Amino acid sequence: MISPRMASGTQEKQYTPSLLSFFLYNPSFGSREGEEEKKILFYHPSEVEKNEKIRNVGLCEAIVQFTRTFCPTKPAKSLHTQKNRQFFFEAEDSFWIVMVVRNPMVEKPNKDGRPPTIEYQEEEILDTVYGAVLRECYSMYKLFNGTFGRAMEAGGVELLMQKLDKFFYRYLQTLHLQSCDLLDVFGGIAFFPLDKMTYLKIQSFVNRVEESLSLIKYTAFLYNDQLIWSGLEQDDMRILYKYLTTSLFPRHSEPELAGRDSPLRPEVAGNLLHYGRFLTGPANLKDPEAKFRFPRIFVNTEDSYEELHLIVYKAMSAAVCFMISASVELTREFCEQLDGLVGPQLTLLASDICEQYNVNRRISGPDKEPQFKFIYFNHMNLAEKSTIHMRKTASVSLTSVHPDLMKILGDINCDFARVDEDEEIIVKAMTDYWVVGKKSDQRELYVILNQKNANLIEVNEEVKRLCATQKEKTARRRGRDGERAMDCFTTLKLSALQGVMTASV
Repeated sequence: MISPRMASGTQEKQYTPSLLSFFLYNPSFGSREGEEEKKILFYHPSEVEKNEKIRNVGLCEAIVQFTRTFCPTKPAKSLHTQKNRQFFFEAEDSFWIVMVVRNPMVEKPNKDGRPPTIEYQEEEILDTVYGAVLRECYSMYKLFNGTFGRAMEAGGVELLMQKLDKFFYRYLQTLHLQSCDLLDVFGGIAFFPLDKMTYLKIQSFVNRVEESLSLIKYTAFLYNDQLIWSGLEQDDMRILYKYLTTSLFPRHSEPELAGRDSPLRPEVAGNLLHYGRFLTGPANLKDPEAKFRFPRIFVNTEDSYEELHLIVYKAMSAAVCFMISASVELTREFCEQLDGLVGPQLTLLASDICEQYNVNRRISGPDKEPQFKFIYFNHMNLAEKSTIHMRKTASVSLTSVHPDLMKILGDINCDFARVDEDEEIIVKAMTDYWVVGKKSDQRELYVILNQKNANLIEVNEEVKRLCATQKEKTARRRGRDGERAMDCFTTLKLSALQGVMTASV
């Protein structure tokens, strides 16, 4: 049976999933009859009539309460209807977020002049994908505003509603549901591969800066939108990485620089070309009217609950995030000191990384078009890699395979989520592609093979060969470059090696 997505017809119109409504409520705020509106803390779209808002919130509340009778600890997460899909998430105690998504549909014209026929494709939407999108909405809010509970303590319901309006009014405009897929479920981090010595140079750079600028509490180092080093906890780095790569960096895109002779900002500081600039905070340090205000983020909200200034500084393709306690006032003098210290060193590091990357590519030889494409995710360190996605941003997801194959990958992931044991699933698609999913030791691998005449045994053997080949390549690279000296999420300061590493730079 041909998928509706593949149905042909010049007059047919296809509609992708879209956001119908998004709201947040707390059932304990309007417990008395006639006070139901007090439960609603935020509602999008805001122009919806009051009684309709109350009805929609009341329906969701009833569904959640009804499902609690079957399992008090696991209330409903979604509701399927022909036209839409509703997703429920209890972000904090009694604070519920609801997202209503219109199902994709096909509009088919009728020859006799009657109104067109609408066919809803309700099975095209995956709960795991859009449930992850809903949870990410809360995580992104919490990154920049802290928890709902803290806002209630600071200023009550009125302050919380102000924060919700201010954040979600902008954030929901960036939510492109048609671009969501399996990578949104993982929410992983792409790590940049480095040789041992270059990695040690970066570690030395981070240590020297944190020692010279003692106000810095945490640092993260990225190159070409891929993470190399972070002092944050994994969950905090995961959502910060999402913000950087899908929002901040795309807004400040610039031509990529290769090598030390690329003239972008020809400033000289200590005989070093200086290409550094602030992505957050002052656009121009020499401007007397420059504002030294930086966005604030909240990390470790389950433990120490830290509010921090977020300074993002970039030179060429390298970017560094410095996080400083929000209780400290950041001045022009501090920013000038940071610019003078970090700019020249980061420029050199970016050039060294670029040169080393090009050397490694020449050693490995020209890239050949493989007969397979894959997605890999490691649950232990959140490492993620995809050769299926040519581009993945907040607004667009360009993949090199048909949407039907992406749907199969999502279905396999749903099956993996139902069991804790290791598992392998092989699917033959209608388009003669083979799709293989392997789950083992907290790692997941999804492979798409274009082998039309292969059978099940041959496909299984081919996947085994692919896994063995990838392991062999990794072993050779590690043998050439050496094991990384430190894990990306280790915050140990290795002060005993500081002088040795500094000298090696």
